[in-house]
Amino acid sequence: MIQDNKPKLLNRLNRIAGQAKGVAKMVEEDRYCIDILTQIQAIRAALGKVETEILRDHISHCVHGAFTSGDAAEQQRKTDELVELLHRTTR
Repeated sequence: MIQDNKPKLLNRLNRIAGQAKGVAKMVEEDRYCIDILTQIQAIRAALGKVETEILRDHISHCVHGAFTSGDAAEQQRKTDELVELLHRTTR
């Protein structure tokens, strides 16, 4: 992971944790279902942004490093990791 991005990602994750606690409170308070679902969608969107940033870091740091290293086995491992990740997201 690119260290410059770590504080930003942790901040986003802390906000998401706060949102999740807020949703739990909404459920406890029997709030309107659509309001709860709207907040859940916001959490999903925020997690998607974190996921994209971490993937971007992985590709620009780990995958790029494997391909510039010239190590064919490492290149294959990184390629296989990405293919497996993409496969899991389409299930």
